[in-house]
Amino acid sequence: MTNPRVAVFRPDDGRLADAAELLRSLGATPVADPMLAVEPAGTTPRSDADFTVFTSTTGVELAADAGWTPGDTTVCAIGETTAASLRDTGFAVDIVPETYTSDGLVSTLEESVDGARVELARSDHGSSVLVEGLFDAGAYVHETVLYRLVRPDEAGESVEKAAAGELEAALFTSSLTVEHFLAAATDRGVREEAIEGLNAATVGVIGPPTERTAKSAGIDVDVVPDTAAFERLARVTLDAQ
Repeated sequence: MTNPRVAVFRPDDGRLADAAELLRSLGATPVADPMLAVEPAGTTPRSDADFTVFTSTTGVELAADAGWTPGDTTVCAIGETTAASLRDTGFAVDIVPETYTSDGLVSTLEESVDGARVELARSDHGSSVLVEGLFDAGAYVHETVLYRLVRPDEAGESVEKAAAGELEAALFTSSLTVEHFLAAATDRGVREEAIEGLNAATVGVIGPPTERTAKSAGIDVDVVPDTAAFERLARVTLDAQ
C-alpha cells in the first residue's frame, strides 16, 4: 500500500518527532498522537543498593539530571535502548537480560539477589512482576518513582481516525499507550468503533506485555517484533501491510 497512515503514540519530547521521521522514511504517513507525557517526580534513586534497575531512557536521563551516580551498584537495564542511554550518560552497564522484559530480568537475577538490596528506578506504572519476582528470589526490593506517565489533554486524533476507518496501522509501544488510547476513545464515545478500526488495520506492539493488554481489550495484534525497539516495530509492522 502506498503511504499507509500509521498511528504512533510516543511522548512529544523528541521521540515522537523521531518516530514520525522514521515512518516517513519508510514510505508511511505518520499520525502522530502522543498518548504519554512525562511528569518528573523530583526523586533520585537510592545510592546504597547492590543492584539498580533502569527500565527506560527517561528514567536514566532523570536520574543523571538529578546527580545520581552508580557508585558500586550493579547496573541493570531492561533492553538495549535503555542500556545505550546509560552508556551515553557515562554509566557502565553490567546486566542486560537476553529477554527484554521484567520476567527476563527476574530470570537473569534470581540466582544472584538473595539477601541483596535491589533498587527499581522507573515510572509510576511499572509492572509488579519485577517487585514480586525479585522479592520471591530473596531480594530486599525498593522502588523509586522517577516520573509519572499521564495522558495529554490533546491526545485523540488517532482515535477519531481509527473509528472512521482511516488508519492502516498502529504502533503501540507500551501497555499504557493501549490503555490511554482506549481511555481517549471512551471519552469521545467511540470505543467500540475505534477498536473495530484497529482490527481492520495492522496493529504492531512492542512486546508480550503490551500484546496481552491489547488482546484483553479486544484488539487483534498482528505483529510483535523479535526485538523490543521502535525502529524494528515500525519496519516489521509496515512489512505486514
